[in-house]
Amino acid sequence: MTTVLGTPPPPTLPGTRTADVVTGRRRRGRGLAHLGFIAPAVLLVAAVIYYSVGYTFWLSLTDSDGINPGAFVGLDNFARAVSDPTTWAALAHSALFLLVIPTQMLLGLVIAALLHSSVRLKGLYKVVVFIPTITATAVMAPVFRQVFAADGSVNDALETVGLGGLTQAWLGDPSWALPTLMVINVWQWTGLSFILYYAGLTQIEASTFEAARLDGASNLRILTSIIVPMMKGTHVTLLILGVMGVLKTFDLVFLVTGGGPAKSTEFLSTYIYETTITRFDAGYGAALSVLLLALSLGFTVWQMRRYRRAGGAGV
Repeated sequence: MTTVLGTPPPPTLPGTRTADVVTGRRRRGRGLAHLGFIAPAVLLVAAVIYYSVGYTFWLSLTDSDGINPGAFVGLDNFARAVSDPTTWAALAHSALFLLVIPTQMLLGLVIAALLHSSVRLKGLYKVVVFIPTITATAVMAPVFRQVFAADGSVNDALETVGLGGLTQAWLGDPSWALPTLMVINVWQWTGLSFILYYAGLTQIEASTFEAARLDGASNLRILTSIIVPMMKGTHVTLLILGVMGVLKTFDLVFLVTGGGPAKSTEFLSTYIYETTITRFDAGYGAALSVLLLALSLGFTVWQMRRYRRAGGAGV
């Protein structure tokens, strides 16, 4: 018999297999315990969100008035939405409204960069910039209507500085109502861009700025060549939040213009409300809601894929 020299395998200790089984059971037990902790949240999300989305999709396939079930009509409501000029007008308004996003981002970045430097009373300035973001639109809507009225503060200021020829019925003119809402939106949400950019700036090492200044870089060069590239993650976050906010825009339009005048400020969200609540055409309103959800999800997936392909670097 030939003996093979080498290190003998470690002896099998009595009860080792039993210990492994006990360890596995403990791990499974901890996993079930963790599942028990998150189960209420999962059930709540499933009941409130997923069930509601599923029911909305089913409702979009009927001619329900919101009270009675209605008859099954298949995809007729979606075909109606595609041929509805108001739907396309609402989408066009949303597309134009997207211009507020780069405006808010630019203003927020510049303000954040300024307040990140040595500025006196920077705490006060931060509060002033961020207050509009946390102020309810319902509170400010009457102020907006008064400020931009034909006899409001904006026209009074223009008259005072000798620019009376520029006075307008800002919210009553179909040509100016949407741009006026865009100005209000920029005023209201620039604070969010500012606070995210400022938080991102605090994550950049101070030595990076010091080295750039030693190399002779100006403040503008530091902003464009260091801060902007390193804040890539914040840019993507603000873009996604901005587009979602534009697609869901409702309270500002509903409380300030109501979608008018002459539907010049109609958005999908306000059109859904009008269709479902005012006209009792819940089936068609549900179809518009499904289209709005598809647009939101489609853009989010597209933007996240682009972000991953670009490397996903940055603060």
